[in-house]
Amino acid sequence: MAGIKALISLSFGGAIGLMFLMLGCALPQYSVYWPLFVLFFYVLAPIPYCIARRAVDETDAASSACKELAIFLTTGIVVSAFGLPIVLARADKIAWGACALVLTGNAVIFSTILGFFLVFGSNDDFSWQQW
Repeated sequence: MAGIKALISLSFGGAIGLMFLMLGCALPQYSVYWPLFVLFFYVLAPIPYCIARRAVDETDAASSACKELAIFLTTGIVVSAFGLPIVLARADKIAWGACALVLTGNAVIFSTILGFFLVFGSNDDFSWQQW
C-alpha cells in the first residue's frame, strides 16, 4: 500500500510541475512556447543514471567511475534545464515571470524524478533494474 501512495504523490508532483511549465508558456501575458524545450531535459535526465545502474554491479560497495560519470552527466542536464529559461529571459525571448514559472516547474519535476529513484530504486522484487 505504501508503493501506491508514493506513486500517487509522485504523479501529483509531476502534474503540478507540468502545470507550472504550461502556465509559463500559455498565460496570455506570456504566450510564448520556447520554454517547452525544457521537456527534452526532463526526458534526458534519468537516462545516464539508469544506464550506469544497469551496467555496474551493485555488490561493489565502492563508487565506480561509470556511476560517477552518470551522476556528472545528469547534473549537467539538470543545470542546463535551469539555465535555458534564464538565457531565454536574458535574450528577451520570454518574460521574467514566465522564467520564474518554468524554474518553479523545473524544481518540482526534478524533485519528483529524484523521489522516484529514491522510492523505486531499491533492489526489491519489483525493480526497474530488471528491464
